[in-house]
Amino acid sequence: MNQETLKKLVGKYATRYVEDDMTVGVGSGTTVKYFVEALAEKVKNNNLKIKCVATSSQTARQAKRLKLPVYSLCDINQIDLTIDGADEIDSNMNGIKGGGAALLREKIVATNSQKNIWIVDHSKLVKNLGRFPLPVEVIPFGYEQLMKKFEALGYQPVLRTNETSAIVKTDSNNYILDLHLGKINDPIKLATILDSTVGVVEHGLFLNVVDEVVVGNSDGISVLKR
Repeated sequence: MNQETLKKLVGKYATRYVEDDMTVGVGSGTTVKYFVEALAEKVKNNNLKIKCVATSSQTARQAKRLKLPVYSLCDINQIDLTIDGADEIDSNMNGIKGGGAALLREKIVATNSQKNIWIVDHSKLVKNLGRFPLPVEVIPFGYEQLMKKFEALGYQPVLRTNETSAIVKTDSNNYILDLHLGKINDPIKLATILDSTVGVVEHGLFLNVVDEVVVGNSDGISVLKR
């Protein structure tokens, strides 16, 4: 099976976790797009009453277009379950997220969820994090100074731009610095450094967050549990 087929497979599989009367956090990215499509079909066919909290404006638009009820995080009491993707997942089920520039809202929704499930194809599983550039969301003011600090630390930061060379802005109007680390030997130490750096809003290290990972393989679905 090709990558797109695997994404569709895990997206549809993940709908089995969604039950009536749930509040569901809906993540971002291409794999989640297939989950949203399958979820809308399940809700329609089974007349489910659910609430959705989207982690990005793009996901919110898709969900609304498919007639899924989308709520603000401020308007709900708790999130029962969040389904999201990931850019890398290591052998300890820690992850890198933020390839779609939604890491801040993704982490806010995840930390307010009773359960977190990531849906990925097998190519996202790695022994050590870091091959995928680590996204760091920063405020625009003074971002050049952060670039210099990260360069001095050997993090090889790159300001994220789009295909027209315009600076990518998050839904919160912040910038993304992608750290080209190659290999992260101590994710906890790195997260602590980034958390304590003034000007950093959030980073894409999701540590001890996920409960289950649904993986699409050439021979079907496997589920990893913490």
